[in-house]
Amino acid sequence: MKKIVSIVVSLLIIAGAGFLLFFNKDKELKKVKVAEVTHSVFYAPQYVAYELGYFKDEGLDVELILTPGADKVTAAVLSGDVHIGFCGSEATIYVYNQGEKDYLVNFAGLTKRDGSFLVSRVKIDNFTFDKVKGKDIIGGRKGGMPEMTLEWALKENGIDPSKDVNIDTSIAFASMAGAFIGGTGDFVTLFEPNALEIEQQGYGYVVASIGEKGGVVPYTSYNARKSYIEENPEIIEKFVNAIQKGIDYVYNHTDEEVAKTILNQFPDTSLNDLIKIVNRYRSIDSWFDTTYIAEENFNHIQTIMENANQLDKRAPYSKLVDNNFSKTTNE
Repeated sequence: MKKIVSIVVSLLIIAGAGFLLFFNKDKELKKVKVAEVTHSVFYAPQYVAYELGYFKDEGLDVELILTPGADKVTAAVLSGDVHIGFCGSEATIYVYNQGEKDYLVNFAGLTKRDGSFLVSRVKIDNFTFDKVKGKDIIGGRKGGMPEMTLEWALKENGIDPSKDVNIDTSIAFASMAGAFIGGTGDFVTLFEPNALEIEQQGYGYVVASIGEKGGVVPYTSYNARKSYIEENPEIIEKFVNAIQKGIDYVYNHTDEEVAKTILNQFPDTSLNDLIKIVNRYRSIDSWFDTTYIAEENFNHIQTIMENANQLDKRAPYSKLVDNNFSKTTNE
């Protein structure tokens, strides 16, 4: 009798294992490759979603691929090397205006302003923008959002970018911190954690937030080819759901809790430094509270592009923004 019971139990275990195997096969995660323009604490909600398994909860296996430069991100999306791009929404405007038929559509916003900080080579107490007159600033790629927002911030503070300062646009985004350490420029605009690292190494001092001067824009957003969104609405919806959960977490948890959650993403940054950086981004109101991209904010980014003489024709909001996957609107 005991032998019969043992056999029955064994058969039940085998059957259960087979059922779980079959069930898990049906629940196999969908691979999604995402090209991110840079790896920065500025994108904390995205890394929260990754580290807390929000993407996997939605059935997605997300791979983040560092792809420095918005132009490189759009090239990767257009070529099909990745499914989703994460960069400045200005890049999608360039693609559309170039006549691309299967153009890139922004389907979720994350950051609402420029995330770079102006770093001075010398310590300046009570900084005002007139201090940059006659100086050299490493500003990033011409036509990129960091450089264009810098120009906007300078003009908003009475500085003519073409006459009062020399903006160096010859240095690649990923090389800006190294160039500054090497002695190039009096100022540089840097994202975190690079800005704090420069400070701690004694090479410079953060004197201003460029984002606070640039206004609200869909500064960094998620995009995909129009055809991909049309053919894979469920994937896009699940992806947006995960990002929204990441945003909600950041808004509802302390700087320390957020820092601990994303610590694995920044192994070369200490927890204490990460807490400071999260606080620095929170203090300038860096993140949208939902993924919805408002028309007025999208239009403002085009105003900034026009101000930098990088836009001859505006792109239609109705074609380049798809809010169908966002649950609510940003205020």
